[in-house]
Amino acid sequence: MANSILIVEDDEILADNFCTYLQRRQFDVMVCSSAEDALPIIEAQHPDLVLTDYCLPGMSGCDLISRARAMDEQLKVIMITGHGNVQGAVEAMKAGASDYLTKPVALAELKLVVDKVLEARRQEQRLSFYQRREAQDSGLTGLIGDSEPMRTMKDMVRQVLAAEERMAGEDLPVVLIEGETGTGKELVARALHFDGARRKGPFVEFNCASIPSHLLEAELFGHEKGAFTDAKDRRVGLVEAADGGTLFLDEVGEIDLLLQAKLLKLLEDRTIRRLGSVRERKVNLRIISATNCNLEQMVQEGKFRRDLFFRLRIITIKVPPLRARSDDVLTLAEHFVAQHGKRYGKPGLRFSPEAKAVLRGYSWPGNVRELRNMLEQTVLLAPGTVIGPEQLTICRDLLAGAGVTEAAASMVTGGPLGLEDENMSLSDAERDLVVKVLGKTDWNISKSARMLGLTRDMLRYRIDKLGLERPDRHQH
Repeated sequence: MANSILIVEDDEILADNFCTYLQRRQFDVMVCSSAEDALPIIEAQHPDLVLTDYCLPGMSGCDLISRARAMDEQLKVIMITGHGNVQGAVEAMKAGASDYLTKPVALAELKLVVDKVLEARRQEQRLSFYQRREAQDSGLTGLIGDSEPMRTMKDMVRQVLAAEERMAGEDLPVVLIEGETGTGKELVARALHFDGARRKGPFVEFNCASIPSHLLEAELFGHEKGAFTDAKDRRVGLVEAADGGTLFLDEVGEIDLLLQAKLLKLLEDRTIRRLGSVRERKVNLRIISATNCNLEQMVQEGKFRRDLFFRLRIITIKVPPLRARSDDVLTLAEHFVAQHGKRYGKPGLRFSPEAKAVLRGYSWPGNVRELRNMLEQTVLLAPGTVIGPEQLTICRDLLAGAGVTEAAASMVTGGPLGLEDENMSLSDAERDLVVKVLGKTDWNISKSARMLGLTRDMLRYRIDKLGLERPDRHQH
């Protein structure tokens, strides 16, 4: 579709020349002679670009820019000024013009400037689209689960967001997100950003373990041309890219001690210095970090700076592992199956009771990421609409590595659970699994909990919920 351009020019000959030239290059062109005539056209037609003279009868070109941009802040405007009228060009740029041309205007130069401004508009639209799409997939709604540990964590996130809304643009507190690999720490960081006060700014994510340590500084803080052997151009770092928004440092425990000092300076002063530069630059951003390491232990071992540790954990949010949220396993599994089913054109997939028992009985050492990735293969290879336990590629070796016996591994990976009845309900399957494990351990709660991949409290909760009692309790 051709881009639409509105020409606002009281010189009829010049306006006609511009119009003819741009129409021959496949632009949709409208022409008017005053700002007063242009405003209703802009409001009704929403042109992609306005090309306006500085000196117009009545309202000036700068006034037109201000009024037009109030209607549509995405509108692009090119100002045409008299030769040498630098002040007029400066006023136009301050009013919101994207570029300017001086008279006499060479038509070839006009085409170059028009193309440049329209390409910038397309880039902004693409960026805006991706930002909107990213925001739709983020926020608190992206944190799936209603188990007690998840409700506690989400309540804390809401409290932080509510406090930040009352801060009226001040520096937001630094947040440290702790949790095992695969628990969804990034989703919590996104919720804090996209539901928070800086939601309109950029969200820049960086995994500190993803590149060698000697390249981390240049990646984060940027560099000047010639700062080191391969620095052939100036480069803005991720910290500057996050200005006005949020910088999320994942796996912050992987940063070496030298860079930790520079990160501490950023947190304290909100200033950075590019590699090879003598100038410090002020930045306005909030920092969220995440780790699956025990930072306290690293501090004690001298591997992590004590002052940085206390600066990072002004607010600490702990993301629970999936084994502590067993009530959420089926909710997450059904969500991922629907998601993957849509992707692979397999709608309506569902789990059999036996498969549900397997999902709930497994300890999920890889947490939510393991569940999601395992179910992608399950969906891809599913021959029918019902997913059975034999289609779930549970990792037996990981279970054994966690101290689970072969018999228990067989139980939670689709072995003989005594589920001969195809109409057995999920609660019956769960009861059968728990009773079998308790029987094998002679009701040793700690050992049974380890075999089932549950905490002691979670197993006690299930025993009470299922109304189970030790068989010999009433024999005394």
